[in-house]
Formats: sequence, structure tokens, C-alpha cells
Amino acid sequence: MRRGKDGGRRVAKAKAAEIGAERIGKSFGTFEALTDVNLTIGRGEFLTLLGPSGSGKTTFLMILAGFEAATRGRLTLDGQDMTQTPAEARAFGMVFQGYALFPHMTVEDNIAFPLKVQRRSAGDIKRRVTEMVEMVGLGGHGHKRPSALSGGQQQRVALARALAYDPPVLLLDEPFSALDKNLRGQMQDEVRRLHRDLGTTFVFVTHDQSEALALSSRVAIFNHGQLQQVAPSREVYERPANRFVAEFLGQINILPLGGVSAGASGTTATFEGQTLTMAAFLGAPTTSFALRPEYMSLHMVAPQDGNAIRAALLDLTYLGATTELALKTPGGTALSLSQPTASLPSSLTPGAEVWVSWAADRGLFL
Repeated sequence: MRRGKDGGRRVAKAKAAEIGAERIGKSFGTFEALTDVNLTIGRGEFLTLLGPSGSGKTTFLMILAGFEAATRGRLTLDGQDMTQTPAEARAFGMVFQGYALFPHMTVEDNIAFPLKVQRRSAGDIKRRVTEMVEMVGLGGHGHKRPSALSGGQQQRVALARALAYDPPVLLLDEPFSALDKNLRGQMQDEVRRLHRDLGTTFVFVTHDQSEALALSSRVAIFNHGQLQQVAPSREVYERPANRFVAEFLGQINILPLGGVSAGASGTTATFEGQTLTMAAFLGAPTTSFALRPEYMSLHMVAPQDGNAIRAALLDLTYLGATTELALKTPGGTALSLSQPTASLPSSLTPGAEVWVSWAADRGLFL
């Protein structure tokens, strides 16, 4: 580890690798866990595998690690076939959900373990362990055993051990699931910093949508063993490839439309007798239109301009700075809105008739 003129830490960039997956499939008997997954993980990328339980994301990670064998397909590492390469020969770093630390070893011994397996010299091991302890902010804790550490500190040890031998790829299997909200936020910041400083290729599994969007260069979304979309965080949220992605990533309102007509200047449609206008770039016109709650505004009287629909307020959920509102249109379409709490009238109660509006350049056709 080097230090800059300002005394700050400067970590030498690790050698990152590119991984290719070509038509990867995995069957457990008659159950198809993965079907034709095609994906390139770029050198130095932070890719998150996201999806509901049983979607195939962890199975795919285990195939990348070499702990599971693909039933079909081909894996490459920097263009070279690694489909049959055993896990130990891939030399990827791995951070498990349950930390998997050796309870009888100290922090320093846990970090040193993979270096000893590689038969590094005693001097090299000592230097690297000292460097990693400092890198993950555990100075003064090197002599302790895992049982004397907090959950966040144990996770830092697991990260340091996985990164100690400069792996070309770091695989992380829901590493923060056992941490409380505050610790989880701290560890997210830590992992983001480590990725930035080291430049290693990170492949991260989570079921937490917010975590995926916050950490990733790109997000790969799985469902029923199939890859639904791979794109940067903002794109998968604002331009989902299909209805599953739209509904899985946060709340979204789906409006069933009629009379859809596309023109050079935009698209018009009807919803429960109201004429709506959408910008031309919102995708190929269909009868399903999607809107995120944060892009909609609440009104007590009908607005004079823009898209607006009438609804009845069913419930309010106070979340501090924001309040979630559940509504239903006269035709029975359920809507959800997210509004700043300070902007809502104190007299607003369930049963009130309200209007919701949005700009023509918000939302998209599915």
C-alpha cells in the first residue's frame, strides 16, 4: 500500500478479469434452475445479480465460483474456457452469507490463511495481512478472534481474507443479510470504496433492490432461471425491459389504456374516459402504461394542464420524510403515490377524493 502526498491511502489496483457466460443452463432432475443465460461481466465491473428467492441468481454465482457445474453452456475467463476448471484453480475471492471465518483463529490468522495455502513467504504474508487489516479499518483488532467482534467487523474480516491474495474476481453471496440497517449501510459504503480502490471485478448477489441500485455498475435481474434484463442501475429502474422488471424494482403503477394512437409528436390514449398524452420517446405504444409513484403529484382539485386522473384515497402510511398513499380510481385501478409529508394537507384522510397528475415525459409503455 502506498500513501499519497496528503497522507491518504493509495491501494495498488488488482488485476481484474472479464467473465463470459454462454447459454449457461442448470438442471436439478426435472427442475430447470437456469435457462440459456448469456452474459459478459466486464473487467473491473461491479455487477449485481438480483431477483426473488428461487430466481437462479445464487445458482449462477455458484457456477461462476466452480462450486456447481453447469448442465449446459460455456464459461470463459479473459476469453479462455474455464467451464471445467475446478474452483480452487479459478482462484476467485468468495465472501459467504455467513462469513465462514475460522472461529479458533485470530483476525490476522484468518486473513493469512489463503496466503499460507499459496505458500507465500512469511515476510510477504505479514506485510499483506497488515495492509489488509488497515484497508478494512480493523487496526487494533488483529489479535482478536471472531467471537470478540461485531457482525460488521466479522464481515470486514471476511472481505479482507477474500481480497488478500489479489483475486481477479470477487464473488459476494448476500454478505449483508445478517446485518441490521445501519451496519448494512456502513458495509455497503465499505464495499463500494474497496471496489473503487482495488478495481477488482465484483459479482454481488442480493435480493435487496435498493442495495443493488446503489452499489452496481450494472444489475442483472433473474426470474424463474431466466435473465430478464442487464443494464446500469438507472436504466433498469427507469426503462425496465418488461413488466416483471418494472414491478420487481420498487413500486409502480400500471394503467390499462384504450384508444392508443401514436404520432410524430407523441402518443395519445384514454384511461377511464380521460385523454392522456405521452411523449414520443417512451417506447412502442401498448395498452399498458407504467408510472413510478415518485413521478406523480397529488391535488385536491383537478389541475388545469397535463395528465390528470381522479381517485379516492384509501390509506396513508407515514414514513417520516415521505408518506405513501394508496388510492383507487373510479374504474377500480389501484394506485400508489409517494409524497413529501410536509406537502400534504393535515386534513387529508381516507375517503377523500383527489386528483393525481404527471408530466408527459414520465412513465413508459410496457
